[in-house]
Amino acid sequence: MKRYLAEAVGTFVLVFGGCGSAVLAGDKIGFLGVSFAFGLSLVAMVYAIGPISGCHINPAVTVGLLLSKKIQARDAAGYIVAQVVGAIVAAGVLVFIAQGLPTGYDPAVGGLAANGYGEHSPAHYSLGAAFVVEIILTGVLILTVLGATDIGAPVGFAGMAIGLVLVLIHLVGIPVTNTSVNPARSIGPALFVGGWALSQLWLFVLAPLLGAALAATVYRMMRPPAEVISARQAEEALASQQAERERRGPRLEDVPAPHSIS
Repeated sequence: MKRYLAEAVGTFVLVFGGCGSAVLAGDKIGFLGVSFAFGLSLVAMVYAIGPISGCHINPAVTVGLLLSKKIQARDAAGYIVAQVVGAIVAAGVLVFIAQGLPTGYDPAVGGLAANGYGEHSPAHYSLGAAFVVEIILTGVLILTVLGATDIGAPVGFAGMAIGLVLVLIHLVGIPVTNTSVNPARSIGPALFVGGWALSQLWLFVLAPLLGAALAATVYRMMRPPAEVISARQAEEALASQQAERERRGPRLEDVPAPHSIS
């Protein structure tokens, strides 16, 4: 339950920070600012909730990790539900804040940073262009997640790599679709905008999931064969290793080398 709560909170922060920057400050910070708002929100959550849930905060990421056998199906379902709930709550809070303007705010008119194509694309890109860009950009995101969190990757840098690639993805995708690459991020605003946003929502659920499946397949083809262990197995192995060290007492290789002072 704690992991699901962490996923809900993390997705709330991502949607509130990213979409909030577009709705409340988009005319001042532009596409570049909004792109960094999404990336920085993700970086913060990787280090804040990563130790609890792994910080998926995106159904496409969860599906990519499921296909890579890094999470079990029953846990993945709970993660996705939590992510969607967090996104909906964030969109609702954002509407409430935006309506505090003297002129008010109507999500159906303002758009609430919802994703769209055709006349609802920022630059009026077609359905086909939107579909392809969402598959490719989601694939890039999931490929980065899988690589940065691989056992052979440098420790401690996954958050920066994933956050920066999300910035890049938004710089490319905002003019085309407002950038989804995250079904939960699309569902939240669409429920409050209604109308066109709900009728186009299918693309921003389907395309990211296809992109996640594609990335998981490509990464599996590129990566050398290796035994896949779950997070739970890794934790149990670490605990048994620690118990063994306590049983046999300190040894020379366990003692840190003295620091030299110059």
